[in-house]
Amino acid sequence: MKSMLPIVMVVTLLSACQREEAAAPTAEPQTTATSTPMAEAPAPAPAVDDTAAPAGPVSQASFLGYGDMKLGSTVDEARAAWGGELNGAPMEGTTCHYLWPKWISKPAEFAFMMEEGKFVRYDVGTDKETAPGGGKVGMTVDEVQKLYGGALKASPHKYTEGGQYLTIDAGDVAPTTKLVFEADAAGKVTSWRVGLSPQVEYVEGCS
Repeated sequence: MKSMLPIVMVVTLLSACQREEAAAPTAEPQTTATSTPMAEAPAPAPAVDDTAAPAGPVSQASFLGYGDMKLGSTVDEARAAWGGELNGAPMEGTTCHYLWPKWISKPAEFAFMMEEGKFVRYDVGTDKETAPGGGKVGMTVDEVQKLYGGALKASPHKYTEGGQYLTIDAGDVAPTTKLVFEADAAGKVTSWRVGLSPQVEYVEGCS
């Protein structure tokens, strides 16, 4: 009689294989995307140009006045529009005087002319301020003429030999207003002023 051992071993091995297959975890079926929308990735921030020069302050000078101070307004209105302390007061018996910010060491650098109780002109003698149209103290006559398209009218300076005044009307923006540059004999702008006529043409200011 043949031995049954080989047959028993085969049956045992097959049963073990079947048990291992049944115990193995089945792979999870792939699922399609749900209806929940994916959040969009934020747009990248623009690159910063570290080499660019910082923007300078915007000038408050205009043919209409300086900042909120409007040419033609009363002294009280001009003071209120400035919103800070202004030095200066009229001398007895005079109708014209200057006011200037308390941080100004010399009124010739930056001051507001008042006449007959009205704000009529402002004078600038520093390169820290920019005139309407872009002119500044320190520019040459040729530079400012080019800047204003050659529209500046030149006339001899009353006190400086070889110096000159360079004048332009405000036109429709402010029909009675002018911008006047003063240049020395070397052809450099030393000061400028904006004001109503005739006060803007006073070469001695309130003197």
